[in-house]
Amino acid sequence: MYLLGFPLLLIPFAIYNIVAFLLPDVSLTAPVTHVGMISGGEWSLSAGEMIITLALLLLFGEMLKATRIAMRTVIDHVLSFLVFLAILVEFLLVRQAATGTFFLLMVVAFVDVIGGFAITLRSAQRDFTVEGVEHTA
Repeated sequence: MYLLGFPLLLIPFAIYNIVAFLLPDVSLTAPVTHVGMISGGEWSLSAGEMIITLALLLLFGEMLKATRIAMRTVIDHVLSFLVFLAILVEFLLVRQAATGTFFLLMVVAFVDVIGGFAITLRSAQRDFTVEGVEHTA
């Protein structure tokens, strides 16, 4: 699997930065699309909501990657932690990152780090076997 060792949440982080710094005229809160609902209401979706949706979908992929037990998994966790640190520092120091969308992106990255470590530890605990002990039934 080629995506092991690549932090998937780097993708929405990069997309946010591209929009915030290279496309300053694009609003993350303005509706991008409208969908008519059966109820008669109209659901609108903004660019910021699309980025958060992408981040949540990629978080699922990160959780799947965390179930593997290998040296690559440790590297993947370290890289995910570095992405979280970069997001945190940018949130605290960069004016363009002081938005609700970026805050939610930071929360998703935090859940990735904490959840990834918890899943890996739990998976490793289940894979632990004691040699020399016979099971007699």
